[in-house]
This record gives sequence, structure tokens and C-alpha cells, in this order.
Amino acid sequence: MEDDRDRLELGSANAAPGTVDRGWLDVADLPTGTPERLPAIVANGAEPGPTLWLTGGVHGDEATGIAVVLETMGALAGGPETSDAGTLASLAGAVVAVPVVSPAGLRRNARHTYYDDEDPNRHFPDADAESARPPKLQERIDARLYGAIVGETDAGSNPADAVAADALIDCHTAGVDSEPFAIRDRVLYGDRRSESDAEALAADLESVVDAFGFPTLTEYPAAEYVEENLQRSLAGAVLNEAGIPAFTAELGSHSVVDDRLVAGGVAGAVAVAVELGMLAPDDVPAGVGTPAEYVEDAPVDYPVRRYRGPTTDVSGLVRHRVDAGEPIAEGDVLAEITSATGERRGAVEADHDGYVIARCEGLAVYEGDPVASLAVRDDGDLVVPRADGDD
Repeated sequence: MEDDRDRLELGSANAAPGTVDRGWLDVADLPTGTPERLPAIVANGAEPGPTLWLTGGVHGDEATGIAVVLETMGALAGGPETSDAGTLASLAGAVVAVPVVSPAGLRRNARHTYYDDEDPNRHFPDADAESARPPKLQERIDARLYGAIVGETDAGSNPADAVAADALIDCHTAGVDSEPFAIRDRVLYGDRRSESDAEALAADLESVVDAFGFPTLTEYPAAEYVEENLQRSLAGAVLNEAGIPAFTAELGSHSVVDDRLVAGGVAGAVAVAVELGMLAPDDVPAGVGTPAEYVEDAPVDYPVRRYRGPTTDVSGLVRHRVDAGEPIAEGDVLAEITSATGERRGAVEADHDGYVIARCEGLAVYEGDPVASLAVRDDGDLVVPRADGDD
């Protein structure tokens, strides 16, 4: 980032050095004649330095992620959640926050928006994406936010609405009773970047993910990652399209705020600011602890990746036999399936070593349904060619 630290603007938020401002970023027009707008907070430090972006609420029912963004900004910039307003004077650089990326999802307390009832976290830019149709509204909104994050604007936007990130934390929640964790995407190389550039980016990513202090899960193998369009998630696009270190923080269960994980998420975000050189350790706001005070270490000592499964071969009612956070070995019974009359229909066994992140929601299961979200042993590379399906 340049040393010329005049005012920083994002939408109507406009902060001079050493100040914080709150406002709105217009991203679309609604049929009612009002704008669709995202809440924006800009904390402009007194000294030059990196820019850290914090985002939350990409899915409208992920309450704890929104709370983490708001309370982190309160801790760093002074606000209703803290009496420590002096930290901003010690901040080198800027922290930019969009606490609610999907206001249409928040309005209905739902994962998806009502625009087209699709996942809003699968529409961020990807130069390799091909479509014969014009972009729909969600894709346009995501592109406008992405442009602000990476320092690009389209022809019709205000150049002030671009505050380029040096790192980004996207705050989410997972399933009911889920363990907290951080997702580290694999860095893809090919047309976008060389293998050596990808390795450098992966090292930068690892430093901020490690600083966050939550158990780390590597994302799905490359072929599955692209098949699931995760390179078009917010963190995936910022990382693999723009080449900026970005990761996803999964903060427990959706729909309700978990105060313990809010405190852990704030501690993790502040630790990332320290890792980036934005704050000295002695300038960490009073009352902000360390992530280890709120989040336990992973119950296994080997690298793990995300895995949704195993799946059931029969339909029926599922009875889980393992809890979230419990280590498992290949062959362990994770769940039993019964009929609606109580007859045992089968069992679902673990097909990997690892541990349980969460049990899939719902009592009824159909053939092919997964029964759990797992962290499973991972020996794959963290830097892979985009087309590599053998990782």
C-alpha cells in the first residue's frame, strides 16, 4: 500500500487517517426504487501499512460471522462494543469491513437470497467461467464487491469505492453443533500464475491462517474444488483470481450468535493484524485474548482437509454414533440407519481417518446422502495445477 495516507473511502464511509467512519456501499437498484446496499466500515490507521478486509454474512443465516466482523471493528476502532478507542492511533494501515455481504439473505434469515434462490457465495469473478447469458443480479453484486476488495472498479463506479486488500478474512458459520475451524484453499497455478508465484502466495496465506489460530482444514482437492465452484467463493476468488491471501473462518453453528466463538474470532482477526505488522503485540486492545483461550486444538496431529461424507447406501432415519470434535479411524461406525418402524437397515462407516466437524442436519436420509462433515487425513499438495484432479 502507498504511503500517501489521505482519506479512505468505501461507498459513503470516508475516514481520514486516525479515524473510523461507517456508511453504505450501493451495489444494485431494487424494483422498489431503493438501492441494495452493503454496510461498510473503514478504520484508517494513523500510520501507513497494509489493508486487512473483514467480511461476514455472505449467507444471511450465519450470525456469528457478522458479530465477529462488527466486534473486531469495535475493538480496533472504538465503538459500541468497546471502551478502548485508542487502538486506532496505534494502527498502521487500514481495516475495511463489510459485515453483511448478503442483505437479501439477512432479511429472510436464510442462506440463499430471494434473487434467484442460489448460493450467493458462488458468483464471484473467475476469468475461466464461461456463460452465454448476461450476468444475473447476484453475479453483478458480487463483481462490484470483488472490485472494491481487489482495487478495481467498473466504468460506472466511483474510483473511491476500491480499497485494495493485502489480506482478507471471510467469516462464516457451518452446521448445527459444528466445531470451529479455518479453511485454507489450495493455490491454483496455470494461466493465472506460475508455480513459483503460487508457492509464494501459499506461504503468505499460511502465515495469516496460522496467525488466526483456529484448527486448519485444507479445502477439497483441486478437481472437486473447481467442480463445486469454490474458486468463485469470496475467499476463493480473492485468493485464486486476484492473488491476495484470503481464507474462510467457520465459526460454529448458524442462526444464533455464539459469544465464545465471537471472542475467539475477534482474537484471531486481531492476531492476523499483528502478523501483518499492523499492530504491535503490546498494542492489542484490552480485553482481546488469544484464539487458544476460546478454541481447542484439533484432536489429531496430522494435516486434514474438508470432506463431506461418507454417504448412506439406504434410505431411512439416521442415528449418529459420534459427536462433533471426536477423532475417528477408518472403519468406525459413524451412524446407523433404521426404518420408520425401528428396524435396522444398515450402518455408515468412516472411510478415512480424521475427526468429526459436524453431523449433517435432519433425521431423514436418502440413498447417497452424506451423514457428516469430517476433517480427514490429507497428504495432498497445497499448490496444484488448476486442472489437477489427482491431488
